[in-house]
Amino acid sequence: MPSTEISTKLRKLGDFLDRHRLEGVILQNRNNFAWITGGQNNMIPNNSSAGVAAVFATADSRVCLANNIESVRFAQEELKGRGIEVVDYPWYDLQAAGKRIREIIGGRRVAADVGHVGEFAQLGPQLQALPEDFRELRWSLTPEEIERYREGGARASRAMELACHQVQHGMSEHEIAGLLDHEVRRTGCTPVVTLVAADGRIERYRHPIPTDQRVEGYVMLVSCAEFGGLISNLTRFVSFRQLSAELRHKQQAVVNVDLAVNAQTRPGRTLGQVFADLQKAYADNGHPDQWRHHHQGGSTGYAGREEFARPASDVVVRDNQAFAWNPSITGVKSEDTMVCTPKGFEFLTRPSDDWPMLTARFGDLEMDRPDILVR
Repeated sequence: MPSTEISTKLRKLGDFLDRHRLEGVILQNRNNFAWITGGQNNMIPNNSSAGVAAVFATADSRVCLANNIESVRFAQEELKGRGIEVVDYPWYDLQAAGKRIREIIGGRRVAADVGHVGEFAQLGPQLQALPEDFRELRWSLTPEEIERYREGGARASRAMELACHQVQHGMSEHEIAGLLDHEVRRTGCTPVVTLVAADGRIERYRHPIPTDQRVEGYVMLVSCAEFGGLISNLTRFVSFRQLSAELRHKQQAVVNVDLAVNAQTRPGRTLGQVFADLQKAYADNGHPDQWRHHHQGGSTGYAGREEFARPASDVVVRDNQAFAWNPSITGVKSEDTMVCTPKGFEFLTRPSDDWPMLTARFGDLEMDRPDILVR
């Protein structure tokens, strides 16, 4: 792994520590661990935000803290060649674990993202809560992260298309979700969120958890797939019948809104300003109130959404920040992941040449966006 990614992050961390009068941080939450290690994974259960190992990081060093169940694998596989020493402690003795961690910390002022639980409970008042603005260190991506994101986006897009081409009339949403997760795993990504809706459930629910309902004519597939710590978000539709004029109109409108919000996401603008452009695009395309029925997305990266966009938000768009906007009109939706640079935006979850496309329009700008796959 190129060292420039980590040197950039340690420099950011050093500024953060100075600002908060800290001397180090303990990072155990999945997204923070992935960020500080250059995309590595500390998860075993997938229903917890905290992993099974942590990194103690200062402005110039990183040490992995893991119990003796996990330490050998982290040293030999997960963190091999990454310049991170792995220090272990007995899983069965919390007092001994606390003592070992205190030795590593060495009396320094430290904040942690895990709270006072488990072995870290032994640190007492020495351990502070990680300040909320730490997450902002993750927002501007390094060139190495963008390259890793391109790879993850390509894999996620390929997995989605493979699943869409395998969907059969009469399959249950659970079966389709299984297809999608299988393809996501097969490409080397990890499913973070999988949503599937068939027919009427598409119109009724904006966050449709898969059920036993079977597909008669139309199905929506949504995936948030993690690769190297970075999450690619995308949505696609498959239809087993010719599309109605109404659905065609809605699909054209939603891709127009999608192009507008992505084009207006530029470094230095606030999310509130971008959201106002989004609202105007909905109105210009004949659906002024549809934004009220679902969140519209926002910045992404090491979390499915780092920051949701809302009206009047004063959060500023950063250079080289990733976004996943997901405008929707009842029955249709358009969602891909992009990176916003000073030179413009680049979609990371681009469809293949075989996927049907529809020309989106925003002012004088035109761009092909994913259409509904009719089979």
